[in-house]
Amino acid sequence: KGGLEQPATRQQPTPALHTASKMARSLTGGSFGVQGMLKEGTKHLSGLEEATFKNIEAAKQLSSCVRTSLGPNGMNKMVINHLEKLFVTNDAATIVGELEVQHPAAKLLVMASNMQEVEVGDGTNLVVVLAGELLSQAEELLKSGLHVSEIIGGYKAAEAKALASIDSLVTHTSPPAVLHDAPQLASALRSVIASKQWGNEELFAAKIAEACTIAMPSDPTKFNPDNIRVAKILGSSVLGTTVVRGMCLPRSALGTIKEVQGARVAVYGIPLDSATTETKGTVLLKSAADLKNYNDSEEAALEKTIKAIRDTGVNLIVCGQAVGELALHFCEKFGILVLKCPSKFELRRICRTTGAANLVRLEPPAPDDIGSCARVYLKEIGSTNCTILEQEDATSKVATIVVRGSSPNIMDDVERAIDDGVHTVKAMTRDARFVAGAGGCELQLADLLQQHAEAQPGLDQYAINKYGLALEVVPRTLAENAGLDAANIVAALYAAHKAGERSAGVNVVDGQVDATSGVFDLLWTKKEALRQATDAAVTVLRVDQIIMSKPAGGPKKGDQPAM
Repeated sequence: KGGLEQPATRQQPTPALHTASKMARSLTGGSFGVQGMLKEGTKHLSGLEEATFKNIEAAKQLSSCVRTSLGPNGMNKMVINHLEKLFVTNDAATIVGELEVQHPAAKLLVMASNMQEVEVGDGTNLVVVLAGELLSQAEELLKSGLHVSEIIGGYKAAEAKALASIDSLVTHTSPPAVLHDAPQLASALRSVIASKQWGNEELFAAKIAEACTIAMPSDPTKFNPDNIRVAKILGSSVLGTTVVRGMCLPRSALGTIKEVQGARVAVYGIPLDSATTETKGTVLLKSAADLKNYNDSEEAALEKTIKAIRDTGVNLIVCGQAVGELALHFCEKFGILVLKCPSKFELRRICRTTGAANLVRLEPPAPDDIGSCARVYLKEIGSTNCTILEQEDATSKVATIVVRGSSPNIMDDVERAIDDGVHTVKAMTRDARFVAGAGGCELQLADLLQQHAEAQPGLDQYAINKYGLALEVVPRTLAENAGLDAANIVAALYAAHKAGERSAGVNVVDGQVDATSGVFDLLWTKKEALRQATDAAVTVLRVDQIIMSKPAGGPKKGDQPAM
């Protein structure tokens, strides 16, 4: 009315659209974006601040933890694992393995360290320390405005240049004859042992070299580190450590026979007792005479079997499972020494030492299945009865290092040092070239890379330069751990290298740079460490988002309210 238009009525949304909107919001948990796309409880971090820098910080924390354990003056860590077992060691592989690291970025460094342990057996600390320093230098570049891809490209180029140039830093190559000469092999191992057992490196290098020459085959490439065994016996001091040709088992023989000369060995992986049927059966006994005859027949059958074994010439039986009293009685009757060995791994090593075959039926062995051993005897070491399987000829390719010590922790640490030394010998069978140790090789590479960076035109040069600076962490850490002025030591080391002293390194005893200290590291160890550290650092830098699902299961034990 009055010529005025009626106002337009507002259109109501259809029920179908309203339902679809509610469904979308319920599906995304009330939020949109990445958080709405993922399951409820999922954490999502992205970008430099949230993801990259946090990853770098976690890796730096792990690196700083093991950094103080680098070198001969490295400090020990006391680690108590979830089983309440105590570890007191400066071995990086053990430390990172028992720390139970949870952060995914730090776990990458742990994996790189484990891979170095598997590949070489030494240099695990160098991998973690170098990877942490590379990430620390990368953090500075990221804060300066460089892109991650430029840093990764520079690091990869620096790694390639370092691996190509490190061959020119070789100081000497050990001839193949060294692997069969214990004194010369000991001098090559001294530097490796000194970083773990400072002060006892002469003793342990000599013992490891002696054991390795015993177990070294005529073709050194077939050397097996598993042939060097370690037997830990509490008591005395580490100076009482000895080497046995053959095997030393820290347990006594069963029965009264304790020594056999010219032993003929049969190894059984089954119980040494009356034979039992594979299927269940029932025996019907009607009188006491039947019971007695049944028992007598069992005894007669077992005696016949043991006598048949003895008739083949066997005078030593090694059993992997239980030994029955009746079987032991008949073994004593026929003059057979019985040794129980519950570990199937030790059983295999006994077979390897004696040349016997592991039998799975209680029957007389064939001539080819019988092993031989020059002498088997009982020896009391400290308060522990040990059975020694001694081989006097060159047929034995197994040697045992009997470690003495005043506490289990000391012996465990010595065992880790021996393990590193034996694996270094294995690496020498592949490549016996050596470079300057005590931080000398790393500083020469650092100088070379910094000069190489200046000749590069692109932005990669900054990353290559930082890679070179990161390598300075080794001599710097060695100096810091020895209580020396790191800046002066690094400057003096640069000056010594410029003056042509290629073997110069940090002398932690005299507190100065020395070219005559005789510290050398295996080239293979350095190469693998550079590869593993660079790969770990680059992998961490490539991560730009972290997506963590909600952990499965109910509340953890610690989260439950107190009663």
